[in-house]
Amino acid sequence: MLHTKSTIVIYNVSMKKILVVEDEPDIRELLVSYLRHEGYDVASAEDGVAALSLFSKEEFSLVILDIMIPKIDGYGVCEVIKKQSDVPVIFLSALGEEKDLLKGYDSMADDYVTKPFSMPVFLRKVRAVLRREGSHSSQSLSTLVYGDISMCADTMEVLVSGNRVELTSREFDLLALLLKNPGRVYTREMLLDMLWDYNSFVDERIVDSHIKNLRHKLGDAGNCIETVRGRGYKVAKEDL
Repeated sequence: MLHTKSTIVIYNVSMKKILVVEDEPDIRELLVSYLRHEGYDVASAEDGVAALSLFSKEEFSLVILDIMIPKIDGYGVCEVIKKQSDVPVIFLSALGEEKDLLKGYDSMADDYVTKPFSMPVFLRKVRAVLRREGSHSSQSLSTLVYGDISMCADTMEVLVSGNRVELTSREFDLLALLLKNPGRVYTREMLLDMLWDYNSFVDERIVDSHIKNLRHKLGDAGNCIETVRGRGYKVAKEDL
């Protein structure tokens, strides 16, 4: 059962549109009801095919995605969404073992909520993800160059040796933060606090997954991101 006893506080959410994908009718209806009470515009689907159909027709600010859904599972739906857009995804699942969480983070999900869950905490995660994504457009980094890597905030473009590399918005921000401060060590807690803005409610391993994805996408240039054993991550200072 979901823990739903709480006082709902309505925040100004500017009618952000959320897609809820959940095959259990009671949970789906409960999520839709609470999110609408918070002021969100909400659409819902009960399987992966219906979810992707809705996603292709409408613009969403967030997708809340159960993993064990019919036709196409949550991992498959998330993969399609992340290939097409930077829309954040929160996985919702009864699969709570470590291997399940790691698979979720490796699938580029922005957060992972395990059933049963606290509705107040869940709603705070939703607000935090939307706040984080909404603030991205106001950030300005101008042009940043480090070795073979160049970044432009206005176009969200990343080039490695002149070749374009596709990053999600959070991967872009993570890379920019590290490159702007070469030599500085960032702990996982610091990165969660600075980039996710809800470090009290998210597993630190999501940082490791994003670093892993960044290194993979950047190829050899990704070797500039160093693991500082027992502390966190940094980018080495360039040789003068």
